[in-house]
Amino acid sequence: MNSLIQLRHSLHQNPEIAGEENQTAQRILEFFKSLEPDDVIEGLGGTGLAFTFKGKKPGNRLLFRCELDALPIKERGNPSYKSQVNGKAHLCGHDGHMAIICGLGEKLAAKRPESGEVMLLFQPAEETGEGAKRILKDPRFGFILPDFAFALHNLPGYPLHQIITRQGTFAAGSTGVIYSFEGKTSHAAHPDHGINPASAISQLVLDIPTVIEGLNGFALATVIQIALGSQAFGTSAGSGSLSLTLRAFDQDVLEKLKSQMEEKANSLAKAHGLKLAISYQESFAVSTNHPKAAAIAETAFQSLGLEIVENSDPFRWSEDFGLFSQYCPSYLFGLGAGEHCPQLHEPTYDFPDELIETGIRVFERIMRDQSNGKS
Repeated sequence: MNSLIQLRHSLHQNPEIAGEENQTAQRILEFFKSLEPDDVIEGLGGTGLAFTFKGKKPGNRLLFRCELDALPIKERGNPSYKSQVNGKAHLCGHDGHMAIICGLGEKLAAKRPESGEVMLLFQPAEETGEGAKRILKDPRFGFILPDFAFALHNLPGYPLHQIITRQGTFAAGSTGVIYSFEGKTSHAAHPDHGINPASAISQLVLDIPTVIEGLNGFALATVIQIALGSQAFGTSAGSGSLSLTLRAFDQDVLEKLKSQMEEKANSLAKAHGLKLAISYQESFAVSTNHPKAAAIAETAFQSLGLEIVENSDPFRWSEDFGLFSQYCPSYLFGLGAGEHCPQLHEPTYDFPDELIETGIRVFERIMRDQSNGKS
């Protein structure tokens, strides 16, 4: 276990953000060389890695996934292994998640599954919502599509080692959207000679509650940024943009929210004589827990005697793992990181090393139960 903690600390010291995880992937690849997996896929979906361990008999293919990327945030805590890269840090715990999957790899190297296959996936670009999409679109992944996929995320604010579960939707889907309006600049003394998008942008913000109220289910639109013209006091702005984050607990509701906000924006642009361009960024699918995958995981939780809490509502944050649930029965659960642990993405957050062993135990029990024909 000490070697896994040291690995976690080393990863923490050398963070790489989404799309830049080359050295992190190389470090993981070196770790697995001595474990001699049956198959290795490099460069999956960019910098991703997949290691497969095969059993003696045919059976289900199980996927256990973790994330490679860190965040573009400056670390303010002072662990002895503090980030050595200015402005970048593992403030979401992906370093710990990688250590857990590496530990599961050690267990598989010591004893292969009785049946089926186990694939350990190190996914890039989780934080931007691009990684899962790239993995699933990679032609090589089509040949190793799993029968079940599992992932965990540490959750500050919950007792250390507690399991946080939920049937159905576990976490919201979300997307960033930018509505860019183009009009015509004019002299500030004669705004009527130009087309200023201020009124259209203001009205679009005011129309958000009406759109939300017309949807059947939880939905949220958060104003992220409003940009309009420049600080030139003699000029009436001719361009501007509104950036929102849209989220919902149901994928259909999220799609309706996107569609209806687009209709509003287009209608306002037309009414004000503006051109409109709409772009989406950092899109995350709803994380939906499949009943069969849930039964497998929850049997493992109970057999290990872990404390389990059922979350009453889905989490409002999003996780890139949600896209896997559109391709195979999947299950995402939380692992308590301590009631007083700083929240995820806070500059003083640090993954609790104590969780590495717990995460390994849970994933190994799921794997062993399945390979032995239990559910």
